[in-house]
Amino acid sequence: MSPHRRSLRFWSGAVTAALALTVTTVGQASAADVNNARNAGFESGLSDWTCSAGSGTTVSSPVRTGTAALQATPSGQDNARCAQTVRVKPNSTYTLGAWVRGGYAYLGVTGTGTTDVSTWTPDSSSWKQLSTSFTTGSSTTSVTVYTHGWYGQSAYYADDMSVFGPDGGGGTDPGPTIPSAPGGLNVSGTTSSSVSLAWNAVSGATGYTVYRDGTKVTAVSGTSATVTGLAASTSYSFQVTATNGAGESPKSAAVTGTTNKPNGPGPALPKHAVTGYWQNFDNGATVQKLADVQEQYDIIAVAFADATSTPGAVTFNLDSAGLGGYTVDQFKADIRAKQAAGKKVIVSVGGERGTVAVNDAASAANFANSVYSVMQTYGFDGVDIDLENGLNATYMTQALRSLSAKAGSSLIITMAPQTIDMQSTSNSYFQTALNIKDILTVVNMQYYNSGSMLGCDGKVYSQGSVDFLTALACIQLEGGLAPSQVGLGLPASTRGAGSGYVSPTVVNNALDCLAKGTGCGSFKPPRTYPGLRGAMTWSTNWDATAGNAWSNAVGPHVHGLP
Repeated sequence: MSPHRRSLRFWSGAVTAALALTVTTVGQASAADVNNARNAGFESGLSDWTCSAGSGTTVSSPVRTGTAALQATPSGQDNARCAQTVRVKPNSTYTLGAWVRGGYAYLGVTGTGTTDVSTWTPDSSSWKQLSTSFTTGSSTTSVTVYTHGWYGQSAYYADDMSVFGPDGGGGTDPGPTIPSAPGGLNVSGTTSSSVSLAWNAVSGATGYTVYRDGTKVTAVSGTSATVTGLAASTSYSFQVTATNGAGESPKSAAVTGTTNKPNGPGPALPKHAVTGYWQNFDNGATVQKLADVQEQYDIIAVAFADATSTPGAVTFNLDSAGLGGYTVDQFKADIRAKQAAGKKVIVSVGGERGTVAVNDAASAANFANSVYSVMQTYGFDGVDIDLENGLNATYMTQALRSLSAKAGSSLIITMAPQTIDMQSTSNSYFQTALNIKDILTVVNMQYYNSGSMLGCDGKVYSQGSVDFLTALACIQLEGGLAPSQVGLGLPASTRGAGSGYVSPTVVNNALDCLAKGTGCGSFKPPRTYPGLRGAMTWSTNWDATAGNAWSNAVGPHVHGLP
Protein backbone atom coordinates (compact mmCIF):
# COMPACT_ATOMS: atom_id res chain seq x y z
CA MET A 1 0.00 0.00 0.00
CA SER A 2 1.34 3.43 -0.87
CA PRO A 3 2.02 5.97 1.87
CA HIS A 4 -0.75 8.11 0.41
CA ARG A 5 -3.35 5.34 0.71
CA ARG A 6 -2.21 4.55 4.25
CA SER A 7 -2.69 8.21 5.17
CA LEU A 8 -6.22 8.14 3.86
CA ARG A 9 -6.95 4.96 5.77
CA PHE A 10 -5.54 6.52 8.93
CA TRP A 11 -7.69 9.63 8.81
CA SER A 12 -10.81 7.70 7.80
CA GLY A 13 -10.28 5.31 10.70
CA ALA A 14 -9.44 8.17 13.05
CA VAL A 15 -12.64 10.04 12.21
CA THR A 16 -14.73 6.89 12.60
CA ALA A 17 -13.07 6.09 15.89
CA ALA A 18 -13.46 9.65 17.12
CA LEU A 19 -17.16 9.61 16.28
CA ALA A 20 -17.51 6.31 18.09
CA LEU A 21 -15.74 7.82 21.09
CA THR A 22 -18.00 10.84 21.28
CA VAL A 23 -21.14 8.76 21.67
CA THR A 24 -19.65 6.26 24.11
CA THR A 25 -20.77 6.40 27.70
CA VAL A 26 -18.32 4.93 30.19
CA GLY A 27 -20.32 2.62 32.39
CA GLN A 28 -19.60 1.16 35.79
CA ALA A 29 -19.67 -2.54 36.43
CA SER A 30 -22.88 -3.84 37.93
CA ALA A 31 -22.84 -6.26 40.83
CA ALA A 32 -23.33 -9.25 38.48
CA ASP A 33 -20.70 -8.24 35.92
CA VAL A 34 -17.25 -9.80 35.75
CA ASN A 35 -14.09 -9.00 33.86
CA ASN A 36 -14.04 -11.65 31.14
CA ALA A 37 -10.51 -10.73 30.00
CA ARG A 38 -7.74 -12.97 31.28
CA ASN A 39 -4.33 -11.76 32.40
CA ALA A 40 -5.82 -8.31 32.09
CA GLY A 41 -2.91 -6.63 33.87
CA PHE A 42 -0.17 -8.57 32.04
CA GLU A 43 1.10 -9.86 35.38
CA SER A 44 1.67 -13.27 33.71
CA GLY A 45 3.64 -11.86 30.78
CA LEU A 46 1.85 -12.30 27.44
CA SER A 47 -0.11 -15.36 28.55
CA ASP A 48 -3.52 -15.38 26.78
CA TRP A 49 -2.33 -12.59 24.45
CA THR A 50 -0.97 -12.75 20.90
CA CYS A 51 1.00 -9.83 19.48
CA SER A 52 1.72 -9.43 15.76
CA ALA A 53 5.26 -9.77 14.43
CA GLY A 54 6.71 -10.14 17.90
CA SER A 55 5.85 -6.53 18.59
CA GLY A 56 4.74 -6.98 22.19
CA THR A 57 6.49 -7.53 25.49
CA THR A 58 5.80 -6.83 29.14
CA VAL A 59 7.67 -4.20 31.14
CA SER A 60 7.93 -3.28 34.80
CA SER A 61 7.84 0.46 34.06
CA PRO A 62 5.72 2.33 33.33
CA VAL A 63 2.83 0.43 34.91
CA ARG A 64 -0.51 1.72 36.04
CA THR A 65 -1.24 -0.92 38.67
CA GLY A 66 0.52 -4.09 39.71
CA THR A 67 4.01 -4.90 38.51
CA ALA A 68 3.67 -5.21 34.73
CA ALA A 69 2.19 -3.60 31.63
CA LEU A 70 2.19 -4.26 27.89
CA GLN A 71 4.64 -2.46 25.64
CA ALA A 72 4.01 -2.86 21.91
CA THR A 73 6.12 -1.21 19.21
CA PRO A 74 4.90 -0.64 15.62
CA SER A 75 7.47 -1.35 12.93
CA GLY A 76 7.35 -1.15 9.15
CA GLN A 77 3.99 -2.52 7.94
CA ASP A 78 3.06 -3.79 11.45
CA ASN A 79 0.91 -1.74 13.80
CA ALA A 80 1.74 -3.79 16.92
CA ARG A 81 -1.63 -5.46 17.36
CA CYS A 82 -2.06 -7.49 20.55
CA ALA A 83 -5.27 -9.53 20.85
CA GLN A 84 -7.11 -12.01 23.04
CA THR A 85 -10.14 -14.20 22.37
CA VAL A 86 -12.70 -13.69 25.11
CA ARG A 87 -15.73 -15.88 25.86
CA VAL A 88 -19.01 -13.96 26.03
CA LYS A 89 -22.74 -14.58 26.21
CA PRO A 90 -25.08 -13.97 23.28
CA ASN A 91 -27.38 -10.96 23.26
CA SER A 92 -25.41 -9.24 26.01
CA THR A 93 -23.81 -5.84 26.47
CA TYR A 94 -20.18 -5.51 27.51
CA THR A 95 -17.94 -2.57 28.42
CA LEU A 96 -14.46 -2.77 26.94
CA GLY A 97 -11.75 -0.74 28.65
CA ALA A 98 -8.00 -0.26 28.92
CA TRP A 99 -5.51 2.28 30.23
CA VAL A 100 -2.92 3.43 27.70
CA ARG A 101 -0.03 5.85 27.29
CA GLY A 102 2.90 6.47 24.96
CA GLY A 103 2.27 6.54 21.21
CA TYR A 104 -1.05 6.39 19.35
CA ALA A 105 -3.17 3.64 20.93
CA TYR A 106 -6.30 1.91 19.71
CA LEU A 107 -8.71 -0.34 21.58
CA GLY A 108 -11.35 -2.39 19.83
CA VAL A 109 -13.30 -5.60 19.42
CA THR A 110 -14.20 -7.80 16.43
CA GLY A 111 -16.54 -10.74 15.93
CA THR A 112 -19.37 -9.27 18.02
CA GLY A 113 -22.09 -10.49 15.64
CA THR A 114 -23.46 -6.94 15.62
CA THR A 115 -21.38 -3.79 15.23
CA ASP A 116 -17.68 -4.03 15.93
CA VAL A 117 -16.41 -0.93 17.73
CA SER A 118 -13.10 0.77 18.50
CA THR A 119 -11.74 3.92 20.07
CA TRP A 120 -8.33 5.59 20.12
CA THR A 121 -6.22 8.36 21.54
CA PRO A 122 -3.19 10.26 20.25
CA ASP A 123 0.09 10.01 22.10
CA SER A 124 0.01 10.76 25.81
CA SER A 125 2.73 11.12 28.44
CA SER A 126 0.43 9.88 31.21
CA TRP A 127 -2.05 7.05 31.62
CA LYS A 128 -5.36 7.67 29.86
CA GLN A 129 -8.47 5.51 29.94
CA LEU A 130 -10.06 4.24 26.74
CA SER A 131 -13.55 2.75 26.98
CA THR A 132 -16.34 1.74 24.67
CA SER A 133 -19.21 -0.75 24.74
CA PHE A 134 -20.58 -3.44 22.41
CA THR A 135 -23.49 -5.85 22.19
CA THR A 136 -23.13 -9.48 21.12
CA GLY A 137 -25.27 -11.15 18.48
CA SER A 138 -27.77 -13.94 19.11
CA SER A 139 -25.23 -16.69 18.42
CA THR A 140 -22.00 -14.97 19.52
CA THR A 141 -20.05 -16.84 22.18
CA SER A 142 -16.62 -15.29 21.74
CA VAL A 143 -15.10 -12.04 20.53
CA THR A 144 -11.59 -10.82 19.88
CA VAL A 145 -10.46 -7.75 21.82
CA TYR A 146 -7.31 -5.96 20.71
CA THR A 147 -5.01 -3.01 21.09
CA HIS A 148 -2.71 -1.63 18.46
CA GLY A 149 -0.60 1.40 17.70
CA TRP A 150 -0.02 3.17 14.40
CA TYR A 151 2.50 2.81 11.62
CA GLY A 152 5.65 4.80 12.16
CA GLN A 153 4.60 5.96 15.61
CA SER A 154 6.34 5.26 18.89
CA ALA A 155 5.60 2.35 21.22
CA TYR A 156 2.40 2.37 23.23
CA TYR A 157 1.73 0.91 26.66
CA ALA A 158 -1.46 -0.77 27.89
CA ASP A 159 -2.56 -1.99 31.29
CA ASP A 160 -5.69 -3.06 33.17
CA MET A 161 -7.66 -4.40 30.21
CA SER A 162 -11.29 -5.19 30.96
CA VAL A 163 -14.33 -6.73 29.28
CA PHE A 164 -17.04 -6.17 31.88
CA GLY A 165 -20.37 -7.88 31.42
CA PRO A 166 -22.11 -11.23 32.01
CA ASP A 167 -19.78 -14.14 32.69
CA GLY A 168 -19.01 -15.83 29.36
CA GLY A 169 -17.65 -18.94 31.07
CA GLY A 170 -14.10 -18.62 29.82
CA GLY A 171 -12.51 -17.74 33.14
CA THR A 172 -12.17 -14.26 34.53
CA ASP A 173 -9.88 -11.84 36.23
CA PRO A 174 -11.38 -10.55 39.45
CA GLY A 175 -13.42 -7.44 38.84
CA PRO A 176 -12.78 -4.31 40.87
CA THR A 177 -14.50 -3.88 44.20
CA ILE A 178 -15.45 -0.56 45.71
CA PRO A 179 -12.47 0.64 47.75
CA SER A 180 -12.58 1.46 51.43
CA ALA A 181 -12.66 5.01 52.77
CA PRO A 182 -9.27 6.74 52.98
CA GLY A 183 -7.70 7.07 56.40
CA GLY A 184 -5.25 9.51 57.85
CA LEU A 185 -6.78 12.65 56.32
CA ASN A 186 -4.94 15.68 57.65
CA VAL A 187 -4.32 19.36 56.91
CA SER A 188 -0.74 19.69 55.67
CA GLY A 189 -0.68 23.44 55.04
CA THR A 190 -2.71 26.64 54.78
CA THR A 191 -2.55 30.08 53.22
CA SER A 192 -5.06 32.89 53.33
CA SER A 193 -6.87 31.37 50.34
CA SER A 194 -6.04 27.66 50.32
CA VAL A 195 -5.90 24.49 52.41
CA SER A 196 -3.57 21.59 51.55
CA LEU A 197 -4.62 18.05 52.46
CA ALA A 198 -2.94 14.63 52.57
CA TRP A 199 -4.20 11.12 53.31
CA ASN A 200 -3.19 7.46 53.20
CA ALA A 201 -3.34 5.42 49.99
CA VAL A 202 -6.21 2.94 49.60
CA SER A 203 -5.61 -0.47 48.03
CA GLY A 204 -7.39 -0.82 44.69
CA ALA A 205 -8.15 2.89 44.34
CA THR A 206 -7.41 4.60 41.05
CA GLY A 207 -8.34 8.09 42.19
CA TYR A 208 -9.63 10.21 45.03
CA THR A 209 -12.36 12.85 45.33
CA VAL A 210 -12.12 15.76 47.75
CA TYR A 211 -15.23 17.28 49.34
CA ARG A 212 -15.46 20.69 51.03
CA ASP A 213 -18.43 21.11 53.35
CA GLY A 214 -20.09 18.17 51.59
CA THR A 215 -19.57 19.48 48.04
CA LYS A 216 -17.15 17.88 45.58
CA VAL A 217 -14.37 20.34 44.77
CA THR A 218 -11.64 18.34 43.04
CA ALA A 219 -10.53 14.85 41.96
CA VAL A 220 -6.90 13.70 41.98
CA SER A 221 -4.95 10.54 41.29
CA GLY A 222 -2.52 10.89 44.20
CA THR A 223 -2.85 11.14 47.96
CA SER A 224 -2.70 14.92 48.36
CA ALA A 225 -4.56 17.94 47.08
CA THR A 226 -4.72 21.70 47.58
CA VAL A 227 -8.14 23.34 47.64
CA THR A 228 -7.90 26.96 46.48
CA GLY A 229 -10.18 29.97 46.14
CA LEU A 230 -11.11 30.02 49.83
CA ALA A 231 -11.96 32.99 52.01
CA ALA A 232 -9.40 34.20 54.53
CA SER A 233 -9.81 33.47 58.26
CA THR A 234 -12.49 30.86 57.52
CA SER A 235 -12.90 27.26 58.69
CA TYR A 236 -13.93 24.52 56.28
CA SER A 237 -14.73 20.82 56.70
CA PHE A 238 -13.01 18.41 54.32
CA GLN A 239 -13.55 14.74 53.47
CA VAL A 240 -12.05 12.42 50.86
CA THR A 241 -13.31 9.34 49.03
CA ALA A 242 -11.45 6.67 47.05
CA THR A 243 -12.65 5.67 43.57
CA ASN A 244 -12.11 2.97 40.95
CA GLY A 245 -14.07 1.31 38.18
CA ALA A 246 -16.48 -0.23 40.66
CA GLY A 247 -17.50 3.02 42.26
CA GLU A 248 -16.78 5.40 45.11
CA SER A 249 -15.97 4.60 48.72
CA PRO A 250 -17.73 6.09 51.72
CA LYS A 251 -16.39 9.48 52.79
CA SER A 252 -13.46 9.62 55.15
CA ALA A 253 -13.62 11.10 58.62
CA ALA A 254 -13.84 14.89 58.35
CA VAL A 255 -11.04 17.28 59.22
CA THR A 256 -11.29 21.04 59.68
CA GLY A 257 -8.95 23.40 57.87
CA THR A 258 -8.82 27.11 58.69
CA THR A 259 -7.32 29.58 56.24
CA ASN A 260 -4.85 32.20 57.41
CA LYS A 261 -5.74 35.79 58.03
CA PRO A 262 -5.56 38.03 54.94
CA ASN A 263 -1.97 39.06 55.54
CA GLY A 264 -0.48 35.78 56.63
CA PRO A 265 -0.20 33.82 59.85
CA GLY A 266 0.24 36.95 62.03
CA PRO A 267 -2.56 39.32 63.04
CA ALA A 268 -4.49 40.66 60.08
CA LEU A 269 -4.00 44.18 58.78
CA PRO A 270 -6.98 46.33 59.86
CA LYS A 271 -9.60 47.23 57.29
CA HIS A 272 -8.58 50.86 57.77
CA ALA A 273 -4.89 51.41 58.44
CA VAL A 274 -2.45 54.21 59.21
CA THR A 275 1.03 54.07 57.68
CA GLY A 276 3.98 55.97 59.09
CA TYR A 277 7.58 56.24 57.90
CA TRP A 278 10.23 55.69 60.58
CA GLN A 279 13.50 57.49 59.93
CA ASN A 280 16.70 55.46 60.07
CA PHE A 281 18.66 58.70 60.35
CA ASP A 282 18.74 61.93 62.33
CA ASN A 283 17.63 65.00 60.36
CA GLY A 284 16.49 67.16 63.25
CA ALA A 285 13.25 65.32 63.94
CA THR A 286 12.81 63.39 67.18
CA VAL A 287 15.08 60.35 67.11
CA GLN A 288 13.08 57.19 67.78
CA LYS A 289 13.76 53.57 68.36
CA LEU A 290 11.21 51.40 66.61
CA ALA A 291 9.68 50.65 70.00
CA ASP A 292 8.92 54.38 70.35
CA VAL A 293 6.68 54.50 67.27
CA GLN A 294 3.20 55.65 68.24
CA GLU A 295 0.47 53.05 68.78
CA GLN A 296 -1.80 54.50 66.08
CA TYR A 297 0.49 53.33 63.26
CA ASP A 298 -0.51 49.99 61.74
CA ILE A 299 2.16 49.84 59.02
CA ILE A 300 5.62 51.13 59.86
CA ALA A 301 7.82 51.75 56.83
CA VAL A 302 11.50 51.76 57.74
CA ALA A 303 13.23 54.44 55.64
CA PHE A 304 15.34 53.49 53.79
CA ALA A 305 17.11 50.52 52.24
CA ASP A 306 20.42 51.34 50.57
CA ALA A 307 21.44 50.72 46.98
CA THR A 308 24.48 48.50 46.33
CA SER A 309 26.94 48.32 43.47
CA THR A 310 24.89 45.49 41.96
CA PRO A 311 22.17 46.89 39.66
CA GLY A 312 18.73 46.62 41.30
CA ALA A 313 20.06 45.15 44.55
CA VAL A 314 19.53 46.72 47.97
CA THR A 315 20.75 46.18 51.49
CA PHE A 316 19.83 47.66 54.86
CA ASN A 317 22.20 49.29 57.31
CA LEU A 318 20.90 50.43 60.67
CA ASP A 319 22.27 53.90 61.54
CA SER A 320 23.25 52.86 65.02
CA ALA A 321 25.48 55.90 65.58
CA GLY A 322 22.88 58.39 64.39
CA LEU A 323 20.20 56.74 66.50
CA GLY A 324 22.04 56.96 69.80
CA GLY A 325 23.67 53.52 69.81
CA TYR A 326 20.55 51.58 68.74
CA THR A 327 21.82 48.05 68.08
CA VAL A 328 20.77 45.62 65.37
CA ASP A 329 19.65 43.11 67.99
CA GLN A 330 17.46 45.74 69.69
CA PHE A 331 16.05 46.73 66.31
CA LYS A 332 15.16 43.14 65.42
CA ALA A 333 13.58 42.61 68.83
CA ASP A 334 11.52 45.77 68.40
CA ILE A 335 10.29 44.54 64.99
CA ARG A 336 9.12 41.30 66.60
CA ALA A 337 7.40 43.20 69.40
CA LYS A 338 5.56 45.46 66.96
CA GLN A 339 4.45 42.43 64.96
CA ALA A 340 3.24 40.71 68.12
CA ALA A 341 1.14 43.82 68.76
CA GLY A 342 -0.48 43.42 65.34
CA LYS A 343 1.68 45.90 63.42
CA LYS A 344 3.36 45.36 60.05
CA VAL A 345 6.96 46.52 59.67
CA ILE A 346 8.26 46.90 56.14
CA VAL A 347 11.43 48.23 54.53
CA SER A 348 11.11 51.22 52.21
CA VAL A 349 13.17 51.42 49.04
CA GLY A 350 13.91 54.81 47.50
CA GLY A 351 13.21 58.20 48.98
CA GLU A 352 14.20 61.58 47.59
CA ARG A 353 17.83 60.53 47.29
CA GLY A 354 17.22 56.90 46.42
CA THR A 355 19.27 55.58 43.50
CA VAL A 356 17.86 52.06 43.05
CA ALA A 357 17.10 51.30 39.40
CA VAL A 358 15.20 48.24 38.15
CA ASN A 359 15.22 48.43 34.37
CA ASP A 360 15.97 44.96 33.03
CA ALA A 361 15.43 41.30 33.90
CA ALA A 362 18.75 40.99 35.73
CA SER A 363 18.16 44.00 37.98
CA ALA A 364 14.59 42.81 38.62
CA ALA A 365 15.94 39.48 39.85
CA ASN A 366 18.57 41.27 41.94
CA PHE A 367 15.90 43.47 43.50
CA ALA A 368 13.63 40.54 44.41
CA ASN A 369 16.46 38.42 45.77
CA SER A 370 18.02 41.20 47.81
CA VAL A 371 14.77 42.52 49.28
CA TYR A 372 13.81 38.98 50.28
CA SER A 373 17.22 38.54 51.89
CA VAL A 374 16.76 41.76 53.88
CA MET A 375 13.29 40.60 54.93
CA GLN A 376 14.71 37.30 56.12
CA THR A 377 17.57 38.96 57.99
CA TYR A 378 15.51 41.52 59.89
CA GLY A 379 12.03 40.01 59.89
CA PHE A 380 10.35 42.67 57.75
CA ASP A 381 6.78 41.94 56.57
CA GLY A 382 7.28 43.43 53.14
CA VAL A 383 8.49 46.32 51.05
CA ASP A 384 7.51 49.90 50.25
CA ILE A 385 8.28 51.32 46.81
CA ASP A 386 9.18 55.02 47.15
CA LEU A 387 11.25 55.53 44.01
CA GLU A 388 10.90 59.24 43.37
CA ASN A 389 13.16 59.26 40.33
CA GLY A 390 10.94 57.04 38.17
CA LEU A 391 10.56 53.33 37.60
CA ASN A 392 10.12 50.85 34.79
CA ALA A 393 6.66 49.27 35.03
CA THR A 394 7.60 46.09 33.20
CA TYR A 395 10.61 45.18 35.32
CA MET A 396 9.34 46.50 38.65
CA THR A 397 6.26 44.34 38.10
CA GLN A 398 8.53 41.40 37.36
CA ALA A 399 10.57 42.10 40.48
CA LEU A 400 7.59 42.39 42.81
CA ARG A 401 5.95 39.25 41.44
CA SER A 402 9.21 37.37 41.95
CA LEU A 403 9.39 38.69 45.51
CA SER A 404 5.78 37.65 46.10
CA ALA A 405 6.55 34.14 44.90
CA LYS A 406 9.37 33.94 47.44
CA ALA A 407 7.59 35.55 50.39
CA GLY A 408 4.10 34.13 49.92
CA SER A 409 0.66 35.56 50.54
CA SER A 410 1.68 37.34 53.76
CA LEU A 411 3.81 39.85 51.83
CA ILE A 412 2.93 43.52 52.36
CA ILE A 413 3.56 45.76 49.32
CA THR A 414 2.98 49.50 49.61
CA MET A 415 3.81 52.30 47.21
CA ALA A 416 4.33 56.04 47.74
CA PRO A 417 4.26 57.72 44.34
CA GLN A 418 4.28 61.47 43.79
CA THR A 419 1.14 63.17 42.51
CA ILE A 420 2.48 63.41 38.95
CA ASP A 421 3.02 59.64 38.94
CA MET A 422 -0.69 58.90 39.39
CA GLN A 423 -2.31 61.39 37.04
CA SER A 424 -2.99 58.72 34.43
CA THR A 425 -3.13 54.93 34.20
CA SER A 426 -0.51 55.24 31.44
CA ASN A 427 2.09 56.48 33.93
CA SER A 428 4.63 53.85 34.97
CA TYR A 429 3.81 53.99 38.68
CA PHE A 430 0.09 53.63 38.01
CA GLN A 431 0.75 50.82 35.52
CA THR A 432 2.83 48.99 38.10
CA ALA A 433 0.12 49.34 40.75
CA LEU A 434 -2.47 47.91 38.36
CA ASN A 435 -0.11 45.16 37.20
CA ILE A 436 0.27 43.89 40.77
CA LYS A 437 -3.24 44.65 41.96
CA ASP A 438 -3.74 41.08 43.16
CA ILE A 439 -0.75 41.32 45.55
CA LEU A 440 -0.73 45.08 46.27
CA THR A 441 -1.61 46.25 49.78
CA VAL A 442 -1.95 50.04 49.42
CA VAL A 443 -0.81 53.06 47.42
CA ASN A 444 -0.22 56.08 49.68
CA MET A 445 0.34 58.86 47.18
CA GLN A 446 2.29 61.87 48.48
CA TYR A 447 -0.14 64.81 48.42
CA TYR A 448 2.70 67.22 49.16
CA ASN A 449 5.73 68.84 47.52
CA SER A 450 3.46 69.07 44.50
CA GLY A 451 2.33 71.65 42.04
CA SER A 452 -1.30 71.98 40.96
CA MET A 453 -2.74 68.79 39.48
CA LEU A 454 -5.79 67.58 37.60
CA GLY A 455 -8.59 65.85 39.49
CA CYS A 456 -10.69 63.04 38.09
CA ASP A 457 -13.20 65.62 36.87
CA GLY A 458 -10.57 67.26 34.64
CA LYS A 459 -10.35 70.41 36.78
CA VAL A 460 -7.13 71.78 38.22
CA TYR A 461 -6.67 71.70 42.01
CA SER A 462 -3.94 73.17 44.17
CA GLN A 463 -2.40 71.35 47.11
CA GLY A 464 -3.44 72.20 50.64
CA SER A 465 -7.19 71.63 50.39
CA VAL A 466 -9.80 68.92 50.84
CA ASP A 467 -10.53 69.12 47.12
CA PHE A 468 -6.90 68.44 46.20
CA LEU A 469 -6.95 65.27 48.27
CA THR A 470 -10.32 63.96 47.17
CA ALA A 471 -10.20 64.88 43.47
CA LEU A 472 -6.77 63.28 43.01
CA ALA A 473 -7.64 60.19 45.06
CA CYS A 474 -10.67 59.81 42.79
CA ILE A 475 -8.32 59.17 39.85
CA GLN A 476 -6.94 56.07 41.57
CA LEU A 477 -10.32 54.93 42.88
CA GLU A 478 -11.96 55.23 39.47
CA GLY A 479 -8.84 54.13 37.56
CA GLY A 480 -8.76 50.53 38.68
CA LEU A 481 -7.45 50.34 42.24
CA ALA A 482 -9.69 48.92 44.96
CA PRO A 483 -10.64 51.37 47.73
CA SER A 484 -8.65 49.21 50.15
CA GLN A 485 -5.58 49.97 48.02
CA VAL A 486 -5.84 53.75 48.31
CA GLY A 487 -4.50 55.88 51.15
CA LEU A 488 -3.85 59.61 51.59
CA GLY A 489 -0.19 60.55 52.24
CA LEU A 490 0.46 63.82 54.09
CA PRO A 491 3.26 65.39 56.15
CA ALA A 492 2.95 65.11 59.93
CA SER A 493 3.98 68.70 60.43
CA THR A 494 5.04 71.80 58.54
CA ARG A 495 8.65 70.65 58.97
CA GLY A 496 7.94 67.25 57.43
CA ALA A 497 7.78 68.54 53.83
CA GLY A 498 8.62 71.56 51.77
CA SER A 499 4.96 72.23 51.02
CA GLY A 500 1.56 70.61 51.18
CA TYR A 501 1.01 70.34 54.92
CA VAL A 502 -2.65 70.43 55.93
CA SER A 503 -4.11 70.17 59.39
CA PRO A 504 -5.35 66.81 60.62
CA THR A 505 -8.87 68.23 60.34
CA VAL A 506 -8.47 68.61 56.57
CA VAL A 507 -7.15 65.05 56.33
CA ASN A 508 -10.12 63.74 58.30
CA ASN A 509 -12.59 65.73 56.19
CA ALA A 510 -11.09 64.26 53.02
CA LEU A 511 -11.33 60.75 54.46
CA ASP A 512 -14.99 61.35 55.36
CA CYS A 513 -15.73 62.78 51.92
CA LEU A 514 -14.34 59.71 50.18
CA ALA A 515 -15.66 57.08 52.58
CA LYS A 516 -19.00 58.60 53.60
CA GLY A 517 -19.76 61.53 51.27
CA THR A 518 -19.57 64.11 54.10
CA GLY A 519 -17.04 66.87 54.76
CA CYS A 520 -16.40 67.47 51.05
CA GLY A 521 -15.31 70.75 49.52
CA SER A 522 -16.50 71.86 46.10
CA PHE A 523 -15.51 68.52 44.58
CA LYS A 524 -17.98 65.70 45.16
CA PRO A 525 -16.78 62.17 44.29
CA PRO A 526 -19.04 60.20 41.93
CA ARG A 527 -19.63 57.64 44.71
CA THR A 528 -18.46 56.82 48.21
CA TYR A 529 -15.65 54.39 48.99
CA PRO A 530 -16.27 52.98 52.48
CA GLY A 531 -13.44 50.49 51.99
CA LEU A 532 -10.84 53.27 51.70
CA ARG A 533 -7.67 51.98 53.37
CA GLY A 534 -6.68 55.10 55.33
CA ALA A 535 -3.79 57.57 55.55
CA MET A 536 0.00 57.81 55.61
CA THR A 537 2.42 60.35 57.01
CA TRP A 538 6.02 61.40 56.73
CA SER A 539 7.08 60.70 59.36
CA THR A 540 6.55 59.13 62.78
CA ASN A 541 9.57 61.16 63.88
CA TRP A 542 8.17 64.51 62.72
CA ASP A 543 4.86 63.50 64.29
CA ALA A 544 6.67 63.00 67.61
CA THR A 545 8.41 66.34 67.18
CA ALA A 546 4.97 68.00 66.91
CA GLY A 547 3.69 66.24 70.04
CA ASN A 548 1.98 63.42 68.09
CA ALA A 549 -0.76 65.82 66.96
CA TRP A 550 -1.13 64.09 63.59
CA SER A 551 -1.43 60.49 64.79
CA ASN A 552 -3.57 61.44 67.79
CA ALA A 553 -6.12 63.07 65.47
CA VAL A 554 -5.92 61.06 62.23
CA GLY A 555 -5.28 57.63 63.76
CA PRO A 556 -8.57 57.26 65.67
CA HIS A 557 -10.46 58.81 62.76
CA VAL A 558 -9.07 56.28 60.28
CA HIS A 559 -9.80 53.39 62.61
CA GLY A 560 -13.36 54.68 63.07
CA LEU A 561 -14.21 54.78 59.36
CA PRO A 562 -17.12 52.54 58.30
